[in-house]
Amino acid sequence: MPSPVRGTGGHRRYGNDDVDLVLQTLRHRASGLSMAVAAERARSRVASVESSVFAGLRRRHPELTVQVLRKPALLALCRAIEDECCAQADASLMFASFQRERFYRASEQRWRDLSRTARAAYVFADFGGASQGAGSPIEVSVPVDSSVNREWVLVCDAQDYPGCVVGWERPGQADRADRLREFETLWSVDPAVVRDAARVCAGLAEEYGGESFPLWDALQDTPPPATDETRRASRVFDRLLAYLSVVPNEDPAA
Repeated sequence: MPSPVRGTGGHRRYGNDDVDLVLQTLRHRASGLSMAVAAERARSRVASVESSVFAGLRRRHPELTVQVLRKPALLALCRAIEDECCAQADASLMFASFQRERFYRASEQRWRDLSRTARAAYVFADFGGASQGAGSPIEVSVPVDSSVNREWVLVCDAQDYPGCVVGWERPGQADRADRLREFETLWSVDPAVVRDAARVCAGLAEEYGGESFPLWDALQDTPPPATDETRRASRVFDRLLAYLSVVPNEDPAA
């Protein structure tokens, strides 16, 4: 690795993608991954960098139910998972996308508190630059036109209390009141689904942070899927969300 192209004289020829592959492998090796895992991570990143957590989960888990939720319901769902993760999960990896920096600043103190019990916490928004304060979430600056900047993302990857919520904001809502904004939403407490969401987020942290994600070792293994009991409970909660999302017609400009 990489596999060179042979020139007419038999000489090996390497392209820019080959150079990227070697550099990515070295970065992953420096972060503690084995050579085999480092090479596989580098291959997958060079081949395809996910730009959307929502699209990545839909592609990998088409069985997930898409719920159309307005902002208050989506916020309540995220807060519930955040609180449970903070109270119960041990050494979690947390990721969140806030779209705009001002939305994150409104929740910054809460996320500082959440990060104290996490192994690491990364937040994405249109920040002016990356920031990594001691005991604070790592701020990753994302271009305004990036796919993830149309998404509301929360991922809590933990062995004991995993959970994720990903909402894609529907276009054409500029004239709507903030509380009436609608998001096509996926959520899950299935460890395998959460791990896939965490991997996409880690790739985004690499892509926009400009350096290798240092905790790939925590995301190497694919955990067992959710139990039948968890799946049954999730289906009940899906129905509950469906009922809660049905609200009387309101003036979108109210």
